[in-house]
Amino acid sequence: MLNFLFFGDQNVKVGLTKRLKLTVNETKSKVAPVGNCSFLGFIFVKGKIRWSDKSFTEFKRRIKRYTARSWGVSMSTRLAALRRYVRGWMNYFGISEYYRPVPELDEWLRRRVRMCYWKQWRRPRTRMRELTRLGVSRRSAVLAGRSRKAYWRLSRTLSTQVGMTNAWLGKQGLVSIRELWIAVHYPNQNG
Repeated sequence: MLNFLFFGDQNVKVGLTKRLKLTVNETKSKVAPVGNCSFLGFIFVKGKIRWSDKSFTEFKRRIKRYTARSWGVSMSTRLAALRRYVRGWMNYFGISEYYRPVPELDEWLRRRVRMCYWKQWRRPRTRMRELTRLGVSRRSAVLAGRSRKAYWRLSRTLSTQVGMTNAWLGKQGLVSIRELWIAVHYPNQNG
């Protein structure tokens, strides 16, 4: 049985290297309260596990890369890559008990995908045709299709949200971050 070792802050390295015969990497190691440390992309806040700000920033950067308007791939390829990355990230970081940013993040992801569709439909007549095909009234489709506003701004208009509903985006292959988080934390509920 291993005896517990109690060291002062200065003697931790000596105790780990001499008694336990471990190598200590000083650039990656520190002696601090758990609340001040990040470990494998997680932090602890008031006894609850959360993803770190650095991990979250990297997640958003990668999502932006997959939903960049200038990435010249088909939407099916884009959504497949996005689905693979989001599922992998949620399988790892989904144990985080921090739900507050999840709905906003899910909405942000859908808006970015709507922006990609809007960019792909380039011409006003294509936009009008696609929106009317998705159930938007002819008048709203004409107003949205002829608008000169930026892609990001148009991705949040009523016409694009009525046409490209969350259910429609799901059928296209977009995964919901919120649903993945709920599946991790409440696996026995059908939601």
